[in-house]
Amino acid sequence: MGRLAEGVDRFRREVFPAKAGLFARLATTHQPRTLFIGCSDARVVPELVTQQDPGELFVIRTAGNLVPAHAPGPDGVAAGIEYAVAVLGVTDIVVCGHSACGAMTALAEGHDLTGTPALAAWLRHADASRARATTTEGEEGISALVRENVAAQLANLATHPSVARALAEGTVRLHGWVFDIPTGTVAALDTADRQDPAA
Repeated sequence: MGRLAEGVDRFRREVFPAKAGLFARLATTHQPRTLFIGCSDARVVPELVTQQDPGELFVIRTAGNLVPAHAPGPDGVAAGIEYAVAVLGVTDIVVCGHSACGAMTALAEGHDLTGTPALAAWLRHADASRARATTTEGEEGISALVRENVAAQLANLATHPSVARALAEGTVRLHGWVFDIPTGTVAALDTADRQDPAA
């Protein structure tokens, strides 16, 4: 905790003063244009990877960057998606997977998850990803599963009513990315029905 407290102090002394105007505006304005759905992995920091200031991304992070398909009942991920699309009016949604993803590694390698039942249940949202992955062995298998998982979560995302409406109206675009930790590169999925985020 000492390191966190030191970080807060350094933020107040060194970072905040240079961005005081930005934070003054953000105190009364919340208008992010992009919903970024990424993995909870501590090595993947959306604002750092995309070099966005506070207020520019609405971020949802889940283990394995999983997006459950829409279903009735309370759901924190669904609530965040609905708020970003229907209330904030984001125009772009990114689902970003990454290399060496622990969730995808556990699935690809068939890890025993009996000691983590909540995690095991959560990872069932990647069943379609596993079915779509043609290669399942070694690093290549994990990489393939990471890519297929991003595609599957984009499909799940489109089942949410707010997203489906926005897609039908042409007010939102979906993007699939994979961040490679050791090289710092971001690859956009090559899908015919989604535009490249860099376009």
